[in-house]
Amino acid sequence: MIIGICGKSGSGKSTLARQIIKHNNNAIHLDIDKIGHQVLLIPEVKKELVKSFGDCIIQENNISRKKLGEIVFASRMEMKKLSDITWDYMQKEIDKFLIDNKDKIIVLDWLLLPLSKYFNMCNIKILLDEPYEIREQRAMKRDNISKEKFLSREKASINFNTKDFDYILDKNEEEFVKRLVKLL
Repeated sequence: MIIGICGKSGSGKSTLARQIIKHNNNAIHLDIDKIGHQVLLIPEVKKELVKSFGDCIIQENNISRKKLGEIVFASRMEMKKLSDITWDYMQKEIDKFLIDNKDKIIVLDWLLLPLSKYFNMCNIKILLDEPYEIREQRAMKRDNISKEKFLSREKASINFNTKDFDYILDKNEEEFVKRLVKLL
C-alpha cells in the first residue's frame, strides 16, 4: 500500500508521515525532496546544473541548495529546468525504494507528487491544506528564510485539484491519523 501526502511548503507533510509511522510499525516514509537533495551529489547532475545555472550555484565544490533554491523558487521555468536535469536520477531512487519496501506501507511525501507517475500509484491520497500564515511561520523557522523568500517559494509552487485527493486536512489531526491507521 502507498499513501501519498501532498501540500505546499510548511503544511506538515513530514510531520503527518512521522505520525503514521508512529502508529503503524509496518509503515516507512520517503521524503522525495531528500531524494532530490541526494541526486545533487551525482557528478553528472552537478555538471548539468552548473551548465544550466552557472558557477554561482557552487559553494565549497558542491551544489549549494540554498543558491539553487533562490533561482528555482523564483521561477517555474527555472524549476522545470532543475526537474528536467534531476528527474531521471530521482525516479531510479524512488523506484528502488518502492521495490525494496513493497511489503510495507509506504508513505510518500512530496509537494510535486501529483505531477509524477507516483501519484496514481497511491492507494490513499492526502492533501494538507494549512493556512498560508501557519505555513509561512513554519517554513521561515525551519528553513531560516525571510517572508520574501517564502513568498517567492509560494509563487513557484503548484496548485492542487482537491478532487484528486481522498482526504483534505486543514490542520494536522492526531485523531485522523489513528482512524487512518486502523483502516490500513
